[in-house]
Amino acid sequence: MPTLDNAHGLVVGIANYQYVRKLPASVLQDSRDVFKALVDPQSCAYPPQNVTLLQDDEATGAALRAALAALAQKTDGGSTVTIYLSSHGGRIEEGEQRGEYIAPVDARFDQLATTGISGRDFSAALDAIPAAKLLVILDCCHAGGIGEAKSLASEDGLTKGFSQGMYDRLAQGKGRAILASARPDEQSYILPGDENSLFTKHLLAGLRGGVAGEDEFVRVFRLYEYVQPRVTTQHPNQHPRFKANLEDNFPVAFFKGGQKQLAPPAAVTEEEFAYDVYISYAESDADIEWVWEQFIPKLEANGIDRKRIAVSGDVERPGPTLFLEMEKAVLRSKRVLLAFSNDYFDDPRATLAYEMTQNLQVKREEFRLLPVIIRADLDRGRIPERLDLYGPVDVTHPALGTRRLQKVIDELKLPLPTR
Repeated sequence: MPTLDNAHGLVVGIANYQYVRKLPASVLQDSRDVFKALVDPQSCAYPPQNVTLLQDDEATGAALRAALAALAQKTDGGSTVTIYLSSHGGRIEEGEQRGEYIAPVDARFDQLATTGISGRDFSAALDAIPAAKLLVILDCCHAGGIGEAKSLASEDGLTKGFSQGMYDRLAQGKGRAILASARPDEQSYILPGDENSLFTKHLLAGLRGGVAGEDEFVRVFRLYEYVQPRVTTQHPNQHPRFKANLEDNFPVAFFKGGQKQLAPPAAVTEEEFAYDVYISYAESDADIEWVWEQFIPKLEANGIDRKRIAVSGDVERPGPTLFLEMEKAVLRSKRVLLAFSNDYFDDPRATLAYEMTQNLQVKREEFRLLPVIIRADLDRGRIPERLDLYGPVDVTHPALGTRRLQKVIDELKLPLPTR
């Protein structure tokens, strides 16, 4: 059987802490099963000698730092690296130790600055890994059964979960993707009767062959689009998060040990595009009003057929195939308009659309992205550098907004730009 010779992994599961409250036994089951899936020649096909498993007493702060440093030493720009972490994690809001921390097995919450791994240190350790294909999977905010939280109490001094800011910082490195089990204010659930957490159960199913694709690989966008709707369908209060800085929908693992898959081809000529534009936006009240009450009527008034306008969340069929449907719509759209607002960058469904489109632009030398600033209060610092290079059009300018919006509409009527 083939193996991904330059694939490397670090899998960490900590349940039986030395100085703080324990986590459910499923944490250890999760990490064991992820390790087995990665090295299984019938699944992900990582070389077993390239994957490290650290559980409980093996997962001290010193051991975690050493394992991350080892990845930096033995990988190169062509490597694929997957890091899976299931443990306590969270943030201290006030005081001298203010910040975000991953808790090794020997962590003391009154001494986190010296016994924990800070978000800054973790991000620096990731920066040192030269791999251009790096996936970090975080399952760090656990709960018991539905409605039964079994995580940190307030007296521990740690607020459960990492902030959105930490996810943004971890995803800043080029070629890096972060897949988290839940939003910052949510918990990672274990359903009654399950051996694995809800998130890791579907992660494993995806890695073992559930993810559809067009070749012999499980690719990073496909993995997220497989996991997220299945988790949220089973527990509506848990929404996995995806943050990335990618130029390629990179392979995370082999699909069933390297078996080939087939997927429908993308549109390749002007006549084959089903839509003139796919509109990606956040489902906040203000953004909904701009898209549906202002922008779409202007498109129609300028002669663009409503049937040629695809809107995220509207054109896709609902259910577990939502993200596959989104990919199909993007592939069949001549242009992808990104409606930028602060809410947009908090919406993983919206940001996934621009990641998909950027991958198309790199692979096919097409310029589909058309970013537009639709809210005057947007923090421009939130626009990723790679998207800022496309020159987002600010249609909120008090004097020039109307003229700029008309130029955007005129651009949608033109042929797809290419090199």
